Amino acid sequence: MTAENNIKTSRESMKTILISPSLLAADFLHLEKEVEMINRSNADWLHLDVMDGVFVPNISFGFSVLDAVAKVCKKPLDVHYMIQHPEKFVQRTARIGAMMMNVHYEACTHLHRTVQEIHQSGMKAGVTLNPTTPVCVLEDIIKEVDMVLLMSVNPGFGGQPFIENTIDKVRRLRDMIDKNGSKALIEVDGGVQEETAPRLVEAGVDVLVSGSYVFKSKDPLKTIDELKALPFDRA
Repeated sequence: MTAENNIKTSRESMKTILISPSLLAADFLHLEKEVEMINRSNADWLHLDVMDGVFVPNISFGFSVLDAVAKVCKKPLDVHYMIQHPEKFVQRTARIGAMMMNVHYEACTHLHRTVQEIHQSGMKAGVTLNPTTPVCVLEDIIKEVDMVLLMSVNPGFGGQPFIENTIDKVRRLRDMIDKNGSKALIEVDGGVQEETAPRLVEAGVDVLVSGSYVFKSKDPLKTIDELKALPFDRA
């Protein structure tokens, strides 16, 4: 898979909300089966949370899992690094065919350089903000990034309750993106489910990351379809 395959990464080309199920909530005993389910689904991307136990208080998976998933996944890979020094892994991430590489603002001392390196490697560049990091810190780079991921829970664990302030934060980010003429998408990760998803879309979100709500549902394919059917207007 390459970063050019079946990718929608501009609001102008989007007619529906993008759904990026988080593999963190999958059944790791049957990981190939879970990825094949995503392949059959109407999900747009597959979200991969890489945690180092240092930047966040949890360890998830590394390149052995990423490599294996990349071999069977037919959806673009949306890789989210919750680690220190993510810039060390730009080329390694590109080699698995990732479409998007998300790095945390809080983990990158030289963010502009890292974004440049991600682009030079052929991937889209996403920047992630923790819940208490204000969107204003991205004002000087918002035109350079392809996506901003807002964490709506404290990063590190799935299944946490949604942080309500995220709705207003999305609105502030949407306003900043529009005023600066940026084409960056807004993605939200954490607590996305039937009650929060419509409110997030209404506030200006373009991409919904959903883990437990999708993978733990009785019918994940139907759940993804219901998220895809949310009213979406970015005219």
